[in-house]
Amino acid sequence: MSGHRTIARPLARRIALAAQGFGRPRPAEVGTRQLNAVMERLQVVQIDSVNVLTRSHYLPFFARLGPYDTALLDRLRDGAGQRGRSKAGRTIVEYWAHEAALIPFQTWPELGFRMTRPHAVQWRESLEQEHPGLLDAVTGVLSEQAPSTAREVEAHLPHGSDKPNDHWGWNWSAVKTALECLFRSGLVTSAGRTSQFERRYAVPSAVLPPEVMARAPGSADAPSELESATGLLRRAAQAHGIGTKRCLADYYRLGGPVVDQALADLVAAGELDEVRVPGWKDTAYLDPEARRPRSVSAAALLSPFDSLVWQRERIEALWDFRYRLEIYTPAAKRVHGYYVLPFLLDEALVGRVDLKADRGAGVLRVQSLHWEEGVDVAAAAPRLMGELEAMAGWLGLGRVDLPTGSR
Repeated sequence: MSGHRTIARPLARRIALAAQGFGRPRPAEVGTRQLNAVMERLQVVQIDSVNVLTRSHYLPFFARLGPYDTALLDRLRDGAGQRGRSKAGRTIVEYWAHEAALIPFQTWPELGFRMTRPHAVQWRESLEQEHPGLLDAVTGVLSEQAPSTAREVEAHLPHGSDKPNDHWGWNWSAVKTALECLFRSGLVTSAGRTSQFERRYAVPSAVLPPEVMARAPGSADAPSELESATGLLRRAAQAHGIGTKRCLADYYRLGGPVVDQALADLVAAGELDEVRVPGWKDTAYLDPEARRPRSVSAAALLSPFDSLVWQRERIEALWDFRYRLEIYTPAAKRVHGYYVLPFLLDEALVGRVDLKADRGAGVLRVQSLHWEEGVDVAAAAPRLMGELEAMAGWLGLGRVDLPTGSR
């Protein structure tokens, strides 16, 4: 690595922030064009069921655009028709990328290698042995019905007895398992979510456009695993701007020798530059097209599942910010709180804010606030308050409540 040019850490931070969509003025109005632009920039927006503040996938768009109508984002995922019946308006779909995540349509075929891995095939074979005919029956229901939840699919299966939820020996759990198996295998896809966050399932051709289906697993134009890894690492590099092999591979949870081969191919093609960044012991890869701003002005509250911060070693190396999710930590052992959002101020991560939307009281509760050491709190606090007030208004909450004696 001694022959690689060095990118100073402050510049690496600015490159990373610009690649993630920070540093540009927020638009006066947010429509589908702006939402699609953020999606194209991030490529992956993680989904999570925790709703103590709001569903996590809404927050990355707020962090970059400010207040917007979440129904517009739902429409990009669900389509414009009744209950997602129409493809019109859809540009994104759900699949296992980093974790369960929203991705642009064009990315779906590049994840086909994951759909056809041996364990996915074995899962289908095991289910077929345990519940003969179930997979075909579930697929048949979806072929004839509008996008449906697991319970709705189960309700359309033929009854084999008079016992509730017992169709030829298949209970609701078996139907749900079958749907998730087919979803993982790419034989069923998501047509969106209900207001209760239940996934709506559909056959892929009902959701994805023909040009995407032409590259689906098993088709003549389906990408190989190396082609997929190359495409996904290219997307990860554009979304990161700069990152190590671990940063880039983690974006889509890639592993194995195919990652090294794909990175080498991208370097050889001039699509990535190998560089050195102080603080990273490993070689870093720079997107040659990445913006290199002289400064970044931003203020944003980041979801714990925001792609800027989900690779913890990366943010510790770039920002000296050690961040751990404490949702599953017993309350007495939490250091910073339950649902803690890092606060980005210009080019630094300066604080941690544990937030809760108290919908009954109409209050955005700041349950705890911790500033990083050395932060000019007098200068940072008003900008944080501005973001909190904007978030409260966006969530339909009347006021912000700050903790007494917060630091």
